[in-house]
Amino acid sequence: MLYAFNAAEVFQIAIEIEENGKLFYDKVREKTDDDEVKAVFKSLGLAEIQHKELFASLLAKLPPSARETTVWDPDNEMDQYLKMMADMHVFRTSENLDGRLAGISSAEEALRLALEFEKDSIVFFLSMKDMTEENQGRELIGQIVKEELSHHKKISVELLKQKK
Repeated sequence: MLYAFNAAEVFQIAIEIEENGKLFYDKVREKTDDDEVKAVFKSLGLAEIQHKELFASLLAKLPPSARETTVWDPDNEMDQYLKMMADMHVFRTSENLDGRLAGISSAEEALRLALEFEKDSIVFFLSMKDMTEENQGRELIGQIVKEELSHHKKISVELLKQKK
């Protein structure tokens, strides 16, 4: 493995993604007139806050072995790197997100975009899990994936309702 993470680093990324996800759900909620879909996005935004709190709690409880550095970081640049990774992979906060949201013209399109972001999040964290050393908390990252899967399910159910 060329580069490996520890669970603490992955949880830091998860916290950043949850912050970005909250912003995403707030913005996408404004893009739809469907009250039921608005309620789903509001619920998902609130869940992002709960996930952030859960991940921060899990991060605080990690054993020392899950916090050991896996790379030499003499300039302490890992925090900036982790923030950049969260912004690049899921729920971007840049103009790119605003551009994607500008193209939304229906509740179904808003749900499809949300579903795409949740799928990206799941794939991202499964990849991060694979890049985390076993003795550095790999199994704990499965909890992040489980939380993201709950969002995927909720959006999928709402999308099925829209098609009826």
